[in-house]
Amino acid sequence: MDIIGYVHFRLALAAARFYFTFRSLLKIKASLILTSPSTMNRDLQGHYVTISTVGEKAQAFVPAPLPPDPPIEWTPALREKFDHALVALGRLDSVATLLPDTAVFLYMYVRKEAVLSSMIEGTQSSLSDLLLFEMDEEPGVPVDDAQEVSNYVAALNHGLRLLEEGLPISSRLIREIHGVLLAKGRGSGQTPGDYRRSQNWIGGTRPGNAAFVPPPPEELSRCMSDLERFLNDDPAPTSVLLKAALAHLQFETIHPFLDGNGRVGRLLITLLLCEQKVLRVPMLYLSLYFKTHRRHYYELLNAVRLTGDWESWLEFFADAVIMTAGQAVETARHLLNLVESDRKRIETLGRAASSVLRVHQVLMAHPIATSGWLVGQTGLTAATVNKALARLEDLGIVRELTQQQRNRVFSYRDYVEIFNRGTELPE
Repeated sequence: MDIIGYVHFRLALAAARFYFTFRSLLKIKASLILTSPSTMNRDLQGHYVTISTVGEKAQAFVPAPLPPDPPIEWTPALREKFDHALVALGRLDSVATLLPDTAVFLYMYVRKEAVLSSMIEGTQSSLSDLLLFEMDEEPGVPVDDAQEVSNYVAALNHGLRLLEEGLPISSRLIREIHGVLLAKGRGSGQTPGDYRRSQNWIGGTRPGNAAFVPPPPEELSRCMSDLERFLNDDPAPTSVLLKAALAHLQFETIHPFLDGNGRVGRLLITLLLCEQKVLRVPMLYLSLYFKTHRRHYYELLNAVRLTGDWESWLEFFADAVIMTAGQAVETARHLLNLVESDRKRIETLGRAASSVLRVHQVLMAHPIATSGWLVGQTGLTAATVNKALARLEDLGIVRELTQQQRNRVFSYRDYVEIFNRGTELPE
């Protein structure tokens, strides 16, 4: 059995094991999970308070604590959708154990999510721009855009380190990743790492004509304390996928920061799945689905707040997991096929193959690079790296982007193309 066939076999085996493990978690005897009333009678999921800001009065929404009351109505269709989402996550998680070099592939997965999540907020940076920025090269977009995406990568990595050190998902962790997210660039003046002390709003030019007004600053401490208790299974245990779906929406409703709330809210999903060992590494990028269905996403958030329609939101969230987990698995398969094919072609080069393979290995982690940067990463001489790049160009594996004699930039083009799917900048 070749490596690709072996990977497919292990994916199926791991998915089955994951399904039966997490299916049992959905049967936790908590009212949040098991209650299935025949009719649902919810209304406003919180209350309004009158605020006075910028010379006028407005109504700010303060959400009720989680879990929802009445509890979620687990119809057979909704249960089945969550089952499918858990299987999809199991297949994705198994990829992490089967890739030849997980860290190499993960480097690009994280950056793809960073680009997508930042793009939702209007940042115009592509994956290629981010890779150029990380090498101190000039990106094709404003530097602040590339800096924001780079900050997202740093915030995710910081959150994962805190989890490894034993810090649970908490108000402290949320504030710390926010501090990293806004440490540099445009958001650095928006009190990084601190909850807001002034009123914000979503849409419109002021609270009086806004689409949504989050809780006032004096309510934030209680709202975030309630959310932290829910994240840590108080008042009752909650299965991790359900917890991620509910907590993401609640965080977006609270909107505790002056800037960066959307990105932190999406990071929260990834960190929860990694904390609970549903994913060993952050290979799920839900931002792709949220970006594609942005209008419906916001409609669902509002429907939950106004009418308590949590079930429609959970269906959407499960669909997002199923779709993006499946796409991530397919990305891994395409990458494995490409890398195996390219290695076999390189191995035909005879004595030169060794140095070319070293350059190829580095390009897998960072598929846009200068020859000088590759010298530092491989430990090879400049002459050897340039010869290796010339051979990779002859094989059609890399392409030189600048058409210059100096400071040339090379792209592992097919590798980049696989990761670029879904990250196209808007016209």
